[in-house]
Amino acid sequence: MTAVKPPCLRSSYRGGRQRRGAEMADTEASGLAALPGNLMMWILIFSELAVFGVAFLGFSVARVMDPAIFAAGQAHLSGTLGALNTMVLVTSGYLAARGVAAGRRGAATQARRAMLMAAAVGSVFLAVKAVEYSATLGAGLTIDSDVFFTLYFLLTGFHALHVVLGIVILLLVGCSGPDTLVENLEAGAAFWHMVDLVWVILYPLVYLIR
Repeated sequence: MTAVKPPCLRSSYRGGRQRRGAEMADTEASGLAALPGNLMMWILIFSELAVFGVAFLGFSVARVMDPAIFAAGQAHLSGTLGALNTMVLVTSGYLAARGVAAGRRGAATQARRAMLMAAAVGSVFLAVKAVEYSATLGAGLTIDSDVFFTLYFLLTGFHALHVVLGIVILLLVGCSGPDTLVENLEAGAAFWHMVDLVWVILYPLVYLIR
């Protein structure tokens, strides 16, 4: 015979479940609210990381299927220029972090100056990438040469577009008013750090790992 819970117990049980559900929802909301900057920016960042993750996976699978082509293609790339660009982005990311720290301290002028410097250093990345592309294309290697250079130009070009967007964002957040300065600085720096992170993975994957 199935036991039947008294109405008071059923009501208490339902109430307990509702409270636990509300507590979990509050915990999730507070976790999202703890992210620095704007929530929509973080949604963009996570979606972009997912896209790059799929692209990196595709590159790795293609290399396993045709290692000779990839080794020959990597031999034409300049690891030195890639390393230089790594240092450029890391330096720029450091300046952006300094800008956020200054904004939190209330030093608005210093924060804006740091973001401007971060954007300026970030533009050096594009200059170095232009030199690299010029040398690669000058050697007759284009996006149609083989699967390695197709993926090379797609991956590095897509990342370079994010660098351009990141520079624009850094400049825009540096112009924010006092009421939104800190939040915008945090959002802009978060996007810029994502750009840094992607390159830190892309550089060894495309240039170094055989």
